[in-house]
Amino acid sequence: MNQQEMSDLLEIEQLLARYMSFSARKEMDKERWLEVFTPDGVYNAFGTPYGLDDFPGLLKSAPPGQYIGNAPLVEFNGDTATGVQHYVFIDQLSHDMRLAWYTDEYVRGPDGWRIRSRSTTFMRRSGGFDSGNPHDPSRYVAGRAVEEVD
Repeated sequence: MNQQEMSDLLEIEQLLARYMSFSARKEMDKERWLEVFTPDGVYNAFGTPYGLDDFPGLLKSAPPGQYIGNAPLVEFNGDTATGVQHYVFIDQLSHDMRLAWYTDEYVRGPDGWRIRSRSTTFMRRSGGFDSGNPHDPSRYVAGRAVEEVD
């Protein structure tokens, strides 16, 4: 790994730490999320893509808790990169844990590295892997409040 890649990796690690901090603290200000995502960035979970405008609803529907993630495995390709970051989410009320990993696409822009897309894969007790229950009615669905979900 050359000096530039080491510098880029450190920047991406800080970017992902910011993501986990904002998620755990339920950051509602869209402008703050532009410190993490590109303006057209997408987070995919539960079979649904979420844009930055969806983050307040998505965060309100998520249980409170803490994210603990490892350093990402990143593959660089000039001003773009891909990565995988394993993490555990610990529910604040029950202390139940969810094991998962993010699969990411990053892009370097004028303000540094940002996430272009991020998706979650959950590690189930059954030994299976999936991205959650599509359009789970107990969760926010992009563009619609929970009570509007069919």
